[in-house]
Amino acid sequence: MSEFAKRPIEPMQISLDIASGSLTPSGPTLTRRLSDLDGCFLNPKEFQSDVTSGNPIVYDVISSLVPETARELPQSITTIYPGSCGGEFYMTKGHQHLDLQGEIYYGLEGTGGIILFDGKISKWLEITPGKIGYIPPGWAHRSINTGAIKYKFLAVYPGSAGHDYGWVLKNGMGYRAFSENGKLVLKDFVI
Repeated sequence: MSEFAKRPIEPMQISLDIASGSLTPSGPTLTRRLSDLDGCFLNPKEFQSDVTSGNPIVYDVISSLVPETARELPQSITTIYPGSCGGEFYMTKGHQHLDLQGEIYYGLEGTGGIILFDGKISKWLEITPGKIGYIPPGWAHRSINTGAIKYKFLAVYPGSAGHDYGWVLKNGMGYRAFSENGKLVLKDFVI
């Protein structure tokens, strides 16, 4: 597995291949299988059944060489595979930033979006190729693939932001995203 570059970082050019969802040069790659999203889906019986019957890959994150440290601006490409668990669309784990910072997502391929939650207010932003989603500081966020093909987006965020996955498990995400009759249906997230 590749590593992040060591500081100080020299100026660099990074190539983005949308078709493969890759960055060159690249840093670490993270692969999350369904079992890594324990506690994220509403239906635990369906979740356990899907894990037992194949434990599919739900998403990959390919990072650039830019490290997740203060004053740096890392980038990554996330690819969420099409699918659902108990009718709930495949999603990322979702997180809040430890250091409350903003972030942007730029749609590259497929159809999906971001569920955002600040602890009281829930929002849905559809992200398609060419659209930028802005995530303000203090908003937890989770990406969802709502289509039949891979959903890919570029993320750019402050290196000091960090990822608090526990916040989402404790506070929820405001909405859940389901597929009903081939359409996206957002339902309230009840803890």
